[in-house]
Amino acid sequence: MSSSKNCSVLAKFRTHRVQHGKLSCRFARFRGAEDGGILIFALVVLMLMLFTGGMAVDVMRYEAERSRITDTADRAALAGASMRQEIEPSVVVQDYFDRADLSANLSSVTVDEGMNYRNVAVTTNIAVDTYFMRLMRDTLRPQPSGTGKIERLSSNGISAAEERRTNVEISMVLDISGSMVASGTSRMENLRVAADEFIEKVLEDDTENRVSISLVPYNGQIMLPTQLMAKYNVDSANSPASNMNCLDLNPSSYGTIPISRTATLLQSTWADSFSPTYTNSHLDNPATPANSYVAAQSPNSGNIWCNSRTANRMRLFSNNASGLRGDVQNYEAIGATSIDAGLKWGAMLLDPASRPMIAELASQGVVPAHFANRPLEYNDPEVLKVIILLTDGDHFDEERMNNPYRKGLSPIWRSYDTSVNPRVWRYSIHHPTGNGSSSNKYWVPHRNSGGGEWRSAAFNTGNGVTQMDWEDVWQEVRVQWVAWQLYARALNNSSNSNRLAGYKSALAAIRTRTDASVMDARLQTLCNAVKGQRVVIFGIAFEAPTNGTNAIRSCATEDKFFEVYGPEVRTAFRMIRSQISQLRLTQ
Repeated sequence: MSSSKNCSVLAKFRTHRVQHGKLSCRFARFRGAEDGGILIFALVVLMLMLFTGGMAVDVMRYEAERSRITDTADRAALAGASMRQEIEPSVVVQDYFDRADLSANLSSVTVDEGMNYRNVAVTTNIAVDTYFMRLMRDTLRPQPSGTGKIERLSSNGISAAEERRTNVEISMVLDISGSMVASGTSRMENLRVAADEFIEKVLEDDTENRVSISLVPYNGQIMLPTQLMAKYNVDSANSPASNMNCLDLNPSSYGTIPISRTATLLQSTWADSFSPTYTNSHLDNPATPANSYVAAQSPNSGNIWCNSRTANRMRLFSNNASGLRGDVQNYEAIGATSIDAGLKWGAMLLDPASRPMIAELASQGVVPAHFANRPLEYNDPEVLKVIILLTDGDHFDEERMNNPYRKGLSPIWRSYDTSVNPRVWRYSIHHPTGNGSSSNKYWVPHRNSGGGEWRSAAFNTGNGVTQMDWEDVWQEVRVQWVAWQLYARALNNSSNSNRLAGYKSALAAIRTRTDASVMDARLQTLCNAVKGQRVVIFGIAFEAPTNGTNAIRSCATEDKFFEVYGPEVRTAFRMIRSQISQLRLTQ
């Protein structure tokens, strides 16, 4: 090879090496360059954000449509299930969907109904076309046409509602104490309106004798129907003509619901143990029966613990709307307040242990024959037991007469005093210890110018003197008058302090007073026992003071308490009626 040719080849080699070196340098610089790298990362993040946001939009659109369809289905099922609805349930459901422009989403309507129930099930289909999900998979990893896409979100739903005409037992325990007609109030009238409407509406659709209502009006006591009174082992203290159909329940009985038919129960005594008397050192010697002597002596019929108003008697297991409503309209508000006693009798009427007694009353015509099998069992799935407990006050210290002061022969003697005009009864009492003298055993409080004196015989003006039974004593004089004039002054005449101590001692022997705080406690014990049997207690504090309001609130079933004023009591009864209707979503 010539030298010139070799130079030419060498030159080409050098040129190629230079070009290769430049290219290598460029790649090296490219590998090390960072310009524009963040842009690529940003594009990737932006793509992910768009896809994520798009998915959220699709899901939100689906959920909004699903909620709209489900809400329509729920309302349609409830309307169709109502047994007051006379239109075919499937037609009612279809109309709901047509009006909501959702007819295409209604798949089927299933109706199941019987004598006392109706169940409506609504099946729906939900389908929402997607905007973003259909693009996402093909964008990230292309697939053959028609595969890998989420073009639609869809699902099926079902809504069901049921109205069941359950057997319902209601005890309306209503306060009819004197405060219900206190001056300046219209509580009794408002209660009459509310209870009247409640009874009418609850019973108006009950064509199958499934709803029974018992009325338990209460004040200081509860007046029983004569036939119910006869079902208990009663130790009577009054004549049947007195209409004293109240029983003094044993305090220990408030821990349980039933009321024993075999244990001895004391009949409440017709006695004014509440009204005060004069507690001065002397007893005025009256010229007329209208003076202070008689005024502080004669019983006040309004303060008899068991007020013998026949209009205030209980009514048992009835669905006679006119009879029940008439009872409520005729209530006479009077007396004190014993919420615990009212609840006790109202709860007893829901306790299955009372069924044999109710069956007997049904055979006597006191209770309708179709309720002869009530009260039903607590655990019967087809029964709803309800107590409506209303008060406008709080507990008032209970008073009851003790043995042996309820009945039987007393040590008190009575004589008709003809020395004054008009004539009056005079009283004397025999004390075995007398005044220390063997012959002077009779204390006569009006003698010795009203200072009283001991005599060897009962006071007698020559017109005859009679030893009295305790029943007759309480018909004519107050308990506190007897305690002061015939016991305290006779046996403790040495000083005012001794007489006062003797007066308190005599009162304690004659009658028992139960403090309101004790009544509060036994009310709560009874409330807990009743609710433990799944009985629903609706509590209404109707313009009640704080103590009464708290007692009713604690007694009521959770979320079943109402504190109302004036005409609001009508709203409370309406809300209770609505909850009793048993219309509910089941799915």
